[in-house]
Amino acid sequence: MKKILIVEDDPSIIQMYSMKFKESGYEVLQAGTGVEGLELAKKENPSIILLDIIIPQFDGFAVLEKLRDDANTKNIPVILLTNLSQDTDKERGKKLGAKEYLVKAHLTPTEVLKKAEKYIK
Repeated sequence: MKKILIVEDDPSIIQMYSMKFKESGYEVLQAGTGVEGLELAKKENPSIILLDIIIPQFDGFAVLEKLRDDANTKNIPVILLTNLSQDTDKERGKKLGAKEYLVKAHLTPTEVLKKAEKYIK
């Protein structure tokens, strides 16, 4: 079973995306902080990571940098899923190696699932 890691501190958003991915046959791992997200990524080696930027204990950019610096996690596809819609944030995410930069308010969970599935092996 393919694993998806959702790093997000809003329980209602985690629940919404978890339901959508579970319905589609994925095992869903959840982390509420950047530290927890990094630990789970290293331990579970998910197929893809949905990463919010505004999270406690390392923001999403810091988590992404640490993932890319670690040989065991550097190839895991990461989609930044956030409400920050500034072009500077989008550019920073892409430079750090995010596959996509998605603004939560602009997409349904189904659309996010479809985008994520492009990167899941």
